Amino acid sequence: MKKHNFSAGPCILPQEVFKEASQAVLNYNDSGLSIIEISHRSKDFVDIMEEARSLALELLGLEGKGYKALFLQGGASTQFLMAAYNLMESKAGYVNTGSWSAKAIKEAKLFGEVVEVASSKDANYNYIPKGYEVPDDLDYLHLTSNNTIFGTQIKELPTTNIPLVCDMSSDIFSRQLDFSKFDLIYAGAQKNMGPSGTTLVVIKEDILGKVTRQIPSMLDYEVHISKASMFNTPPVFAVYTSMLTLRWLKKLGGIAAIEELNEKKAKLIYSEIDLNPLFKGFAAKEDRSHMNATFTLANGDLKETFDAMWKEAGINGVNGHRSVGGYRASMYNAMTIESVAALVDVMGDLERKA
Repeated sequence: MKKHNFSAGPCILPQEVFKEASQAVLNYNDSGLSIIEISHRSKDFVDIMEEARSLALELLGLEGKGYKALFLQGGASTQFLMAAYNLMESKAGYVNTGSWSAKAIKEAKLFGEVVEVASSKDANYNYIPKGYEVPDDLDYLHLTSNNTIFGTQIKELPTTNIPLVCDMSSDIFSRQLDFSKFDLIYAGAQKNMGPSGTTLVVIKEDILGKVTRQIPSMLDYEVHISKASMFNTPPVFAVYTSMLTLRWLKKLGGIAAIEELNEKKAKLIYSEIDLNPLFKGFAAKEDRSHMNATFTLANGDLKETFDAMWKEAGINGVNGHRSVGGYRASMYNAMTIESVAALVDVMGDLERKA
């Protein structure tokens, strides 16, 4: 039986993507070759890479607006340093909203001065800072749009005239935004787009080439753009599967359609968290993530019973991160509302039995 997979990542993907990708592993396009053994220089894979990059820009509404899409390696963790390497001449601003923001700050400090413009560390990152002022002498401002561990999500973007950089690893393609407000977006594939192994980078070309330091080729965005994302051997299977997922999203109706579904899933689980006296939410209500719902049991004595119940219901991956404890239901794009309902049913059953 296929389980209801609420894992924070690597995570669920659409079933049709799993099926098509698995067939391609055995025989890609009746070529007699597996997708994982074809040359990355072959026309077959060049076409895949081009379609993946094109779909990313199309879905984000950035076609013809001076942006390039890249599929790179090293995860968001490598982007923490690549962003600073390519964009920080002397000083950059960061909004610290969780563990991943803190790690990005750590890497950026290797390249210059980091100004922590705002932080929610004082409350274990259970809210998004608001009303802060952004200095205008920064090389860029860095945000983390969604915080997987703590279950918070930025709802309104700050107003600024400096370049805006954003780690969207856990909510890319999940909701409508004016993506042209960002100058650099990066996102690990393993939440909403594909398997682990590739990272989407979307960058506005005119912000590049302005730092005076020499950048190693492998970490230089301009090098990767000039080589069409194939400066080195790309992660062929991860890019292919990401392309399939982007096709699926486009067929579904794009970001507008998936946002509507994501809102329904979030409303379903948060309603249960708020109405069921056995549970309490972790994140501030106005900042709750539609991707990662974090919650705890009001009575820890019920943990053993609840854990047994959700496991019996075929539910997987809802244990919370050690930084928060309790539970975390990750509801990425491919998660069905039926799976969310299955978890909500178990939560309701616990209340009736308690």
